[in-house]
Amino acid sequence: MALRTFGLSIVVTIAALIVAFLYGGPQALLLTAILGVLEISLSFDNAVINATVLRRMSDFWQKMFLTVGILIAVVGMRLLFPLAIVWITAGLDPVHAMRLALNPPTDGSPTYESLVTAAHPQIAAFGGIFLLMLFLDFVLAEKDVTWLSWIEKPLEKIGRLDQLSVVIASGALLYTAMYIAHPGEETTVLVAGLLGMMTYLVVNGLGELFHIDEEAEIADLDAESKPNSGPSELAKAAGKAGFFLFLYLEVLDASFSFDGVIGAFAITADPIIIALGLGLIGAMFVRSITVYLVRQGTLSQYVYLEHGAHWAIGALAVILLYSIGTPVPEVVTGLIGLVLIIAALISSVVRNRREGATPVPVDA
Repeated sequence: MALRTFGLSIVVTIAALIVAFLYGGPQALLLTAILGVLEISLSFDNAVINATVLRRMSDFWQKMFLTVGILIAVVGMRLLFPLAIVWITAGLDPVHAMRLALNPPTDGSPTYESLVTAAHPQIAAFGGIFLLMLFLDFVLAEKDVTWLSWIEKPLEKIGRLDQLSVVIASGALLYTAMYIAHPGEETTVLVAGLLGMMTYLVVNGLGELFHIDEEAEIADLDAESKPNSGPSELAKAAGKAGFFLFLYLEVLDASFSFDGVIGAFAITADPIIIALGLGLIGAMFVRSITVYLVRQGTLSQYVYLEHGAHWAIGALAVILLYSIGTPVPEVVTGLIGLVLIIAALISSVVRNRREGATPVPVDA
């Protein structure tokens, strides 16, 4: 099972390292490996959250996540996204931006790295508010199982107030723009944050709109199964649901990668190396871990993992908003998420032992 799930990721990693060596020699090989390891080690919370969405999708859409999705992650977020930032903020078209990245200026003019880094307030505001909305919608909703009950139970009670997540996120965005953002960046942060909130509401809303209850799905399927009648309405609705869940998952994955893409410039500004390390190696392994968690039923075996991942998201959202005014090392962000995930895993193991539940062994 493990080899079948991670086999492609291993092959892609070897190929990426070979390409890196051919592209820039031993130094490029080392930098690509470092970026890949960092992306994998600091993105486990991303994989857990992805798994909570992916397990609601059919095998077809899971395969789409591993094929088309990886192209979006590598080409879109790790290569084209930084180029688009330079295009929008500096007025340079992608071709000139790529030339600037591959040939850093020596005359003191702005570099590709500095132009991308200068766009951090917009990126952090968009990603921070998007992730904050995701976190709030989880902790404010009623759940059968709570992890940090002393705080999650009260949050569930106040969460009965309609649209409370929007109210809290709006307040957080306003505070960030007024008291955290640097002078002159207030409007930029507000607009980017509002776009992040709108994106979450639209994509999440579309996913909920076409969400089908599993029991009703089975009943409808039996009722509508007629020979030669073409695709049933259920099949069409299921297809729409899968598509919007896939879209939601890609936006979610992109929001997680914002800080990683920006943080990568502390190691290298070369877009090719970033795409190879963060994209081909890191993003591919994160996707394989996601699929592994789904197929092994890990989230059902260790019930607090989902909670820990969402609290890690909340921490990441706060850090992204805070980083608009004060730089935060990426390793700090990753370690906070990792600690919360490990704490949730340990709590799950303790709960299983206390209740006499033995997790299903993981296949080798």
